[in-house]
Amino acid sequence: MDDLAVSDYTAFVEAQWAPLFRTAYLLTGDYQLAEDLLQTTFTKIFLAWPRISRLGQPGAYARKMISNQATSWWRRRSSSELSVSELPEHGTAGHEHAVTQSLVVWEALGTLAPRQRAVVVLRYYEDLSEAEIAETLGIATGTVKSHCSAALARLTVEIEKQNEDLTLDGGPT
Repeated sequence: MDDLAVSDYTAFVEAQWAPLFRTAYLLTGDYQLAEDLLQTTFTKIFLAWPRISRLGQPGAYARKMISNQATSWWRRRSSSELSVSELPEHGTAGHEHAVTQSLVVWEALGTLAPRQRAVVVLRYYEDLSEAEIAETLGIATGTVKSHCSAALARLTVEIEKQNEDLTLDGGPT
């Protein structure tokens, strides 16, 4: 790769690192796994940079790679790792309600199927349109809509259930 291509790639990484890391983190729920996912994606992009840069939207291409790789990791993880039943306490005195609500939403997001979670993250955190999400995930726009609808219904149920559990346990209301 020539110096101009390396310079273009470097500029791309500097401009896209933060938004792509946010996407990776929201898809994986794990800081280190998100870094690994992003590093893998940037490595693959570097190896094919001349071809990818000619496509005209390397950011969208990278987002699709992250989504596909995260889905692949979820599939692998589901057969070899076990989740814990309780999260460790992360609260700070004086911020109990905000922390509790954040954990409630985070736990509810974790109950979604990988594809539904990807749709919610891309729609509400990355602010992509339904067409952009469909293109990123390689699914039809109608499928994006149905995944989003099902995910929001599931999130509503899960958040209400978790809030009821907190209220019964004497936690913040």
